[in-house]
Amino acid sequence: MSELRELYQQVILDHNKAPRNFREMDEANHKADGHNPLCGDELTVFLLVDGDLIEDIAFQGHGCAISKASASMMTANLKGKTRAEAEAMFEDVHNMLTGKGEPDGERLGRLTALAGVRDFPTRVKCATLAWHTMKGALEGDPEVVFSE
Repeated sequence: MSELRELYQQVILDHNKAPRNFREMDEANHKADGHNPLCGDELTVFLLVDGDLIEDIAFQGHGCAISKASASMMTANLKGKTRAEAEAMFEDVHNMLTGKGEPDGERLGRLTALAGVRDFPTRVKCATLAWHTMKGALEGDPEVVFSE
């Protein structure tokens, strides 16, 4: 088994068992519900944005291990980032997961562990749901139905 695939499995299992920022956030000023009708994953992303800064981010919902792990990793990485940084990270992660770009370890850090999802095309939507939902929340779209 390759080192990257082993890291991918370990990170997915860790974030699925102990998701970071898995909670409702009453003080959120941006929120969106994401749903992938193809697999049944559903989640809500909560953001507390002050000016241009994401002060806090959380999620709740249910879905497969990849969906939950991706949401957990996303929240851990976006807390304290600006909107522009969040949008750039969305593009980098989306490109990495869909095979449109190689993972940039310097820019994405541990998020590169999600690159292993590319080997399972039917799971890419699971890994990107949280990211599309976060983007919808930032853009003021309260409901994201994702079946791209």
